[in-house]
Amino acid sequence: MTCPDRPGLVSTISRFIYEREGNILDLDEHVDPAGKTFFIRVAWNIPSDNGSFEEIRDAFRPAAEDFNATWILRPSGSRTRVAVFVSRYDHCLQEILWRHSIGEFPIDIPLIVSNHSDLSDLAARYGIPFRVFPVTALNKHEMEERQMELLSDMRIDTVILARYMQILSPRFVGMYPSGIINIHHSFLPAFVGGNPYRQAYERGVKIIGATSHYVTEDLDEGPIIEQDIIRVTHKDTLEDLIRKGRDLERLVLAKALRLHANNRILVNGKKTVVFD
Repeated sequence: MTCPDRPGLVSTISRFIYEREGNILDLDEHVDPAGKTFFIRVAWNIPSDNGSFEEIRDAFRPAAEDFNATWILRPSGSRTRVAVFVSRYDHCLQEILWRHSIGEFPIDIPLIVSNHSDLSDLAARYGIPFRVFPVTALNKHEMEERQMELLSDMRIDTVILARYMQILSPRFVGMYPSGIINIHHSFLPAFVGGNPYRQAYERGVKIIGATSHYVTEDLDEGPIIEQDIIRVTHKDTLEDLIRKGRDLERLVLAKALRLHANNRILVNGKKTVVFD
C-alpha cells in the first residue's frame, strides 16, 4: 500500500488484521520524507473461517479510501503470468528458465517471444511455446500490434525483456505500467543506449555493472529495481568486459523478477521502494 503519510497508519492496518484473528508474518514500511509518502508491505494470515478473500478486501476498502491509498491485496499462493521477450543472446533467458524449472519464482511462463528464431530449441527444451515476430523498420507497428494482441489473449501480467533488442512503443509500454522489466548492460545512469560495454572500455572504467528497471517511455530511465557491479582492470579487453557483464546481467534480472513476482517492489515516482 502507498498513501500520503500520517500518524496511525500501521496501527490501523495491524488492528484490522487483529480483529480478524490474524497473525502478521512479515511487515516492512518506509516513509519518503521528501514526498511525505508512506509505503508498506504486510504478509499475514487469518483462520480460514474468518472471511473469504473478497470479503476481506471489501472490508479494508473504506480504510484505504480514507487513506487515499493505492493498494493491492493478493493471496500468497497467486502466480504471475510472465511472457519473456528475447532476441539472440541466451544467457538471461537460460537463467530465468532454469530458476523457473526448480520452482524459484511464483510465476508461470506460457510464452516466449522473439524477433529471431535462434532460441526456439531452448524454449522447446523447457516445453514453452515460442513465437517469432520478425521485426523490421517497415513492419514494427504491425508486429507490435500482433504481440499486444497475443499478450492480451494469454492474460499476461508481466513482460520480461531478457536482452530483447527492440525499443517498445509508448502504446506497448502503456499496456503494462510497472509491468515490463528490462535488463540494461550498464550501471545506470552511466552509459545508456547501445554498446555500453564499448563505451565503458573506451572510457577506461574500473567498475562495470548491470541494471534491471521498469520500462517507461523514456529509454533506460525507468525506476531501478536492482543493480550489481564487478571490478575490471586495464588488462581486460572489450570481450572480457562483455563476458563479465553477462554474468551480472543474468543474476540481476533474475533477482528483479523474483522481487517483482513476490510483490516486494513499490514504485515511487522515478524510484522504487524494494522490501527484500
